[in-house]
Amino acid sequence: MESFEGTVEGPGGTRLDVYVAETLGLLTRSQFKARLRSARVNGKPVKASRILKTGDSLSLSWEEEPPSGLEPEDIPLTVLYEDARTIVLDKAQGMVTHPAHGNWRGTLANALAGRLSAARRSRDEGGPDGRSSGAPDRAGIVHRLDKDTSGVIIAAKDAEAQEYLSAQFRDRRVLKEYLALVAAPLPAPAGRVEGRMGRDPRDRKRFAPVEKGGKTAVTDWKVLQEYGPYRLVALRPRTGRTHQLRVHMKALGSPILGDPLYGRRDPRFPEATLMLHARRLRILLPGHAEPSTFTAEVPEHFRRALAALRREFPDGLQDTSNRMDKISSD
Repeated sequence: MESFEGTVEGPGGTRLDVYVAETLGLLTRSQFKARLRSARVNGKPVKASRILKTGDSLSLSWEEEPPSGLEPEDIPLTVLYEDARTIVLDKAQGMVTHPAHGNWRGTLANALAGRLSAARRSRDEGGPDGRSSGAPDRAGIVHRLDKDTSGVIIAAKDAEAQEYLSAQFRDRRVLKEYLALVAAPLPAPAGRVEGRMGRDPRDRKRFAPVEKGGKTAVTDWKVLQEYGPYRLVALRPRTGRTHQLRVHMKALGSPILGDPLYGRRDPRFPEATLMLHARRLRILLPGHAEPSTFTAEVPEHFRRALAALRREFPDGLQDTSNRMDKISSD
């Protein structure tokens, strides 16, 4: 964290971000926007557009400059599948996908960069089939999972494969299936949530359904098991918006158990972490004629919660036509 405190000198009448960039020379305007943590003028929080006056007291803090490149790290990974051009992983809960403010190290991208760098050191410079072995952007990861979401995630080992996989996500030709344990009954055995999502105007760290602006978000859901007031749910996002499943479950009145942003503290599971798991991914790999399906086992913390509910609610209703391990493929 870096900071500055001082008094505005000169005639005034200049925007805060312009003053920081052109008079103080601390950051460019784009850096100021991207890395600013707090800005106060005369002790009060202000925006970058604040017009300054001579003698105003400034107090600024901003993030340190991020590393110029992705730092490879030797971090163990659970590999579900790997070939010369792709790798499929079971991401652990608590691991950040990409480096960002406050998490420049220890991410899945750092771990992948370390694994791929080690593999390259053991072979000649040229990649498979003569392709360049240079690391693709963001360690080849073509989609993301929230820090507290576990499960299947795929990455490419070369730029061409990365674009091939990314195009399928953009065109919505990838099948993604999640399991969630929600903390309240749902309005029906199955359904669809469809609407627009955008930043929550009351809390910029959160997202919410919006009537104007935002982006279209669609999620199909189906109850697999009932345990008293709790439901084990299969979720199939048709779009890929940030926090989409978490926002949609909250909108249905059934927030995901353990969700620190959109849920509430549960009396039965006061220490619960987010019960959301990317269970299955179906995608066409480079060089393959048919799509491949990859499955990540339900993590231990999720299994413990389900076991506790089964003990407390042994007569819970189950949809045997669509069990946890047999979610329909379409």
